[in-house]
This record gives sequence, structure tokens and C-alpha cells, in this order.
Amino acid sequence: MTERSILITGCSSGIGYDAAQGMRARGWRVFAACRKEADCERLRAEGFESPRIDYNDETSIQQAVAEVLAATGGRLDALFNNGAYACPGLVEDLPRGALREIFESNVFGWHDLTRQVIPAMRAQGHGRIVQCSSVLGLVTLGWRGAYVSTKFALEGLTDTLRIEMRGSGIHVSLIEPGPVTTKIRENAREPFERWIDWENAHRADEYRDKLRPRLYGHYAKDNFELPPEAVTKKLIHAIESPRPQARYYVTTPTYLMGTLRRLLPTRLLDWVISKA
Repeated sequence: MTERSILITGCSSGIGYDAAQGMRARGWRVFAACRKEADCERLRAEGFESPRIDYNDETSIQQAVAEVLAATGGRLDALFNNGAYACPGLVEDLPRGALREIFESNVFGWHDLTRQVIPAMRAQGHGRIVQCSSVLGLVTLGWRGAYVSTKFALEGLTDTLRIEMRGSGIHVSLIEPGPVTTKIRENAREPFERWIDWENAHRADEYRDKLRPRLYGHYAKDNFELPPEAVTKKLIHAIESPRPQARYYVTTPTYLMGTLRRLLPTRLLDWVISKA
């Protein structure tokens, strides 16, 4: 039997790292990609094949896909797009450059990588493409407009791709986690500092008293927060089940919001979200 192979991005920590460990334990040949070469070297020391993929760098994506396909003889059974970041701040304070940069990383890079592996999947007659979206691809939440907009865009692209792949043998799924233990808050500090002029913002007092303490304060788990293993469990089903689901909810808030957005009128849903 041919060894099954999967390319996973964002493997330096959190969801990606746990997914790489979990799929290797299940006998998959894992290509665990990271944005920074230092993280790739660390994973190589742990026995992983670790190509460097920076979603903002088209050349790195092309080289990584070529490296993976050369190693597997032109085959790839599954792709798990996972690497993403947030730039917290009110929508009225988001410069155009901040949105352009986050879309390059969270949407355009994912799309580029996905397009480049589809020919190999078509040639072999099967494949699984799994996108790590978010509960914030279902509903919005204040202060997270940049991240939310990328996840809404990702959901639209992925739903369309899933329909277009019908009958090809290539299955496309979304995983939509709520609060999961990762470094996303820590990683959001640099883009926040670079893009958000919060001290001159109309609601500067709320940045000072609400957002910054959460962003820089002592880490405390959110309500209903789960470990990354909860996402890996859904990934396993998405790439191993003969009938993968279109969507996989992870955490209680995702199930709750997924239900409320179908049942409540917009004004009432807005009220509920504003209290979160």
C-alpha cells in the first residue's frame, strides 16, 4: 500500500504542530511546513520533513510544493491549510495596508497553495483539502474585523471549491474552531503595534482598558477553550473518512453560534454577539 502523505502548514506550534504529531502517529507521511526556517529546522530535528512556507512569499510556496511532490513521486493525499494570524483593532482604525497584508497571508497564500496541489490530486484521482477556518467565519465579533473578514472570504472560496470539485474524487472540508489553545494572541501583538494607532483613535480609552490588557496581560483560558487535539480529531475524520463532512464545528461556542445564526434575526444576533 502506498504511504499516505499530507502537507500541513503553520506547524511551529498550536493546531499545526499537534496535527503534525497526530497524523504521524497514525502512519501518515507528514510534511510539516513553517514560516520561519528556524522552526523548520527544529521540526526536522524531531524527524519531520519540513518545507518552509511563508504565505506572503509566492516563491516559497512554489518551492515547497515542488519539494513535497519530488519526495512523494508526484502524489499528495491531503492538504491542511492552517497558518494564519490576527490584527486586532476596530474596523474604523484598520489602515488599508493592514487589510492587504492579512489577506495576503490568510487568504491569498492559502488559495495559491491549494491551487498548486490540485493538479497532483487530479492526476491521482483523489485528494483531501481541509481549511482551518474559525467560528469567526460564521459570525463576527468586535475588535476582530481584519481576521473575521479573511475567514469569511476563506469560507466563500472553500464552499465554491467544494461544489466545483464534485465528482473529481477531491473532497474539500472546513474546520471551524472556537477558542483553542494557540499562540494567536501572542502573535497578534506585532501587527497590532505596527498598524493600529490606538492612542489617537476615537475609542482610545477602550483600547487602553479593554483590548490591550487582554492582548498583553497574563494569559487566561477563554470559556470553553479546548486544546489543539480537538481540531486534530476533526482533521482525522476529514481526511480518513470515506464520507467527509463539509464542515466540522469545534468547541461549544461554534455549535452555539452556528445554531443562533440560523435561528435569530440579524438584529437579535447582533445583540447577542455584542454581549460576548
